[in-house]
Amino acid sequence: MPFLDVTGRAGFTSGGETGLLGLAFHPDYKNNRRFFVNYTRNNATQLQTVIAEFTASSTNANVADPITENILFTVDQPARNHNGGGLAFGNDGFLYIGLGDGGGSGDTFGNGQRTDVLLGKMLRIDVDSTHAPGLNYAIPPGNPFATSGGRAEIWLFGLRNPFRFSFDSMTGDLWIGDVGQNNFEEVDHLTAAQGGANLGWNIMEGTHCFSPATGCPMAGLTLPVFDYDHSQGDDTVIGGHIYRGTKMPSLVGTYVFGDFISGRMWILTQTGSTFTRTSLFTVAANDLSAIGQDQLRELYVARYSTGAVSRIRQVGQP
Repeated sequence: MPFLDVTGRAGFTSGGETGLLGLAFHPDYKNNRRFFVNYTRNNATQLQTVIAEFTASSTNANVADPITENILFTVDQPARNHNGGGLAFGNDGFLYIGLGDGGGSGDTFGNGQRTDVLLGKMLRIDVDSTHAPGLNYAIPPGNPFATSGGRAEIWLFGLRNPFRFSFDSMTGDLWIGDVGQNNFEEVDHLTAAQGGANLGWNIMEGTHCFSPATGCPMAGLTLPVFDYDHSQGDDTVIGGHIYRGTKMPSLVGTYVFGDFISGRMWILTQTGSTFTRTSLFTVAANDLSAIGQDQLRELYVARYSTGAVSRIRQVGQP
């Protein structure tokens, strides 16, 4: 029996980079049964991202109550691609939301470097406090643009398509897989003290100039800790997790991530300021849609083609 079926929501649309794109359970779900989703819909002729809250059934926490939907906000999408999709609660208890740059190619709509729009950003909102005027959520204290101009929900800007991101359960650091444009995929690592950082898109693609192609202004940008090119058939980074489980001791403290197009998965190991990528295993091409973790911090992979979810049992084997 499905936990929640959003296909019946008014205007729900799926296919390509649209559909049900993200889900996050409230940190106190055991008691309040609240969870949050990111999905797309057509509102008349306008594609929108919908960020909504639901509550599980009062008698069965394994089944959502569909009539409890509370839409926190919507964002108009000018194209059907680069919708982001990730949702996650940080160690600070706030809900983080990844939104792409609005689609097209090369940041067609110029959203990445603007702080007056929500597209191309990592947002941070408070879903537990008294709502701000006119909003279904509160703005956390410390959000970088809350008092200095720009949209108060913005936590980071200069992102292209942060489809999957996560928080290190031990340190609280944020790790983002930001999908690239023509040549490079990137992994970003930020501490809780880096709110307001500019991650560079569309000035940069990874650690390389994009616009202009050479001599781009890099002052004030926070560059990724790792990027990789498309020369080996990799083309869409799937952000993962810092492994904090117990079943694979050799992976503890490494970042486990992958690539949708090639199906390859890797670990990223840090030595000083250097990050080294090592192969882990490969699933089918065009099949790796997400990497998740359970309460014991063990890791799982979700398959796009079948919807199957598999636990990573040991190094080199899903």
